[in-house]
Amino acid sequence: MQYSRELEQRFQKLVTQYPWKRSALIPLLLYAQDEVGYLSDDVVSDIAKRVDLNELEVRNVISYYSLLRTKPLGKYHVQVCTNISCMLRGGEELLDHCKERLGIGHKQTTRDGVFSLEEVECIGACSWAPAVQVNYDFHENLTPETMDAVLDKYQNQR
Repeated sequence: MQYSRELEQRFQKLVTQYPWKRSALIPLLLYAQDEVGYLSDDVVSDIAKRVDLNELEVRNVISYYSLLRTKPLGKYHVQVCTNISCMLRGGEELLDHCKERLGIGHKQTTRDGVFSLEEVECIGACSWAPAVQVNYDFHENLTPETMDAVLDKYQNQR
């Protein structure tokens, strides 16, 4: 697997920072995912070798954490929280609005590859519900109208 020079250097440092190489697994997966876009078979194989695990052990970790993905997403990953606080303040309606506006469902990507949509259990923004995370950006106290403005902003940035 070919990574950028910066990522390769980060990988080499990470595996030496822990008493066991396998302890670096999640940071390695996250950094690889950020650069490659998802955890391809080649990435999984490469990282397994780096931390002295077999591919199945790595895939078991990937399957446990919802933030790790094995399929490419859109450029903007829209995560709508529907846990209790967000649900009570309109999270489910917001999710339905996003589905209609984007023309996709849960864990789907728009045809142009710009947006992916996912219903998530909690993004830790209960005090500002309903909340949405787009990539690493939080958006809080949303309504369908303000959600449209958020989506428009990302649509115009592509």
